[in-house]
Amino acid sequence: MISRELGHSGLTIPPLVFGGNVFGWTADEATSFRLLDALLDAGLNCIDSADVYSRWVPGHRGGESESIIGKWLKKTGKRDQVIIATKVGMDMGNGHKGLSAAYIEQAVERSLQRLQTDRIDLYQAHCDDSHTSLEETLGAFAELIDKGKVRVIGASNYDARRLREAKTVAEHLGLPCYQCLQPNYNLYDRADYETRLEPTVRELGIGVICYYALAGGFLSGKYRSHTDLGKSEARADKVKGYLNERGMTILVALDEVAEEYDATPAQVALAWLIARPGITAPIASASNLEQLPDLIAATQLQLSDEDIHRLDAASAY
Repeated sequence: MISRELGHSGLTIPPLVFGGNVFGWTADEATSFRLLDALLDAGLNCIDSADVYSRWVPGHRGGESESIIGKWLKKTGKRDQVIIATKVGMDMGNGHKGLSAAYIEQAVERSLQRLQTDRIDLYQAHCDDSHTSLEETLGAFAELIDKGKVRVIGASNYDARRLREAKTVAEHLGLPCYQCLQPNYNLYDRADYETRLEPTVRELGIGVICYYALAGGFLSGKYRSHTDLGKSEARADKVKGYLNERGMTILVALDEVAEEYDATPAQVALAWLIARPGITAPIASASNLEQLPDLIAATQLQLSDEDIHRLDAASAY
């Protein structure tokens, strides 16, 4: 598996990151363990999680994903073979949220405990915190790096202005800077990233690990009509927004390109992202072992310039 450097961090990751939000949600503990075993065997050794995963599930409190990863790490003893990415900042209830120094200090200890490890490879601000200065947030992250609890820091859901401000603050104060951005980006959801974020991340040399790479499963071709929305209640509200003329045009192009390569639409949609200049890796997940081959095959699929242009045209905004 070919690795790519994340920004200028020295940390290298595979061209696809596995989304650990499924652990403890749509994949139970036993299935999650099997997925992690298979991912490592395939060379997909970067796992993305967050402290808030999966608080949205009735009866969950958050931390379920990290806890399962931690149990797997303890069982297998393979911590040094895995790149663990997790996040801080989303609302965990009872006022536990944000990016203040005091909260980050508490939250990282909870994540480390759940993960059963002494370090986090990539620790990301899950969302911007307008109530806390960048100086305070980056200073807190700097302390974690100095203590060896975090290797590299990143930001998720930041806008271009705040990324530039963070870079300026870090350089002025001699603090570690965000080495990656985690935005929503896929073959359908292109406009916001490409017009607002892409010029900035490329100028600053920031890596990009994009989430929602398959648009909630829409780009896999699983949902082609409103009748298909019944296949997943959890994704129906989001996916129905793609069921329009542009969405159908994209699916037709994916089908055509997939047929050329004896591939699936999901593989092609992920390969398009992997080939995009400035994208370090898309995030994609699977809830069972049967879905993993698509992710693995996508990392080996090299689209021609002609087919990339065909997909660009079909998804033009």
